[in-house]
Amino acid sequence: MAARIHPSSVIDPRAELAPDVEVGPFAVVGDGVSLGAGTRLLAHAVVLGPTLLGKENVVHSFAVVGGDAQHKRPPPPGESRLVIGDRNVFREHATVHRGAPASPTRIGDDNLLMVGSHVAHDVFLGSHCTVANAVQIAGHARIEDHVTFGGLSGVAQFVVVGQSAFVAAGAMCEGRIPPFAIVQGDRARVRGLNVVGLRRRGVPEASIVRLHAAFRKLFGKNTPRAQALREIPRGDPFVDALLLALEP
Repeated sequence: MAARIHPSSVIDPRAELAPDVEVGPFAVVGDGVSLGAGTRLLAHAVVLGPTLLGKENVVHSFAVVGGDAQHKRPPPPGESRLVIGDRNVFREHATVHRGAPASPTRIGDDNLLMVGSHVAHDVFLGSHCTVANAVQIAGHARIEDHVTFGGLSGVAQFVVVGQSAFVAAGAMCEGRIPPFAIVQGDRARVRGLNVVGLRRRGVPEASIVRLHAAFRKLFGKNTPRAQALREIPRGDPFVDALLLALEP
């Protein structure tokens, strides 16, 4: 299929576009941008570079992907970059900033970033994540695969959010979020096991049962954390991932 480029769009001559991309009315594609096959920029979308988008991404109206990092100090020398995988959707007014030369901002595959969400510089966002409206992810944070954020939640700089965690609406994450956990509140605390997310991911029921037992021991009031880490049986890959994330 041939590319569909609206005549009102502004495309830098140094940008690289796959033959079948779509660029809508008044969209902007900057220098150093590469758009993979099947990628669509809707009306008024902005992609600045250097930014690499893989296949079948969709950037909605008024989203800005690949903007400069929000730094008060001068940026480090070298070329800042943003690297995005395949089949991601950036809804209206979402913003994603480029990272430093040594640590480009990276986004994996099959993510949904909803209206007004923000991914700051030097962030790693894995795959199969849902980032709801107005979620704010600060610089250098690491978001592992299959994480779901409720609206208006936030992640502080350098914080790690473990795989298959559910960050409830309005939660403020200032410390490491364990894998598979539901966290809620200001400041975010573990409230339970993300059973719904695990089942949607296809995690075996036997592993969910073992994770339940591990969560009761780790986050209950009766057993010190160090003792619980020693006593919980290992061998299940999901329990092992949980224990590894919590080890000092």
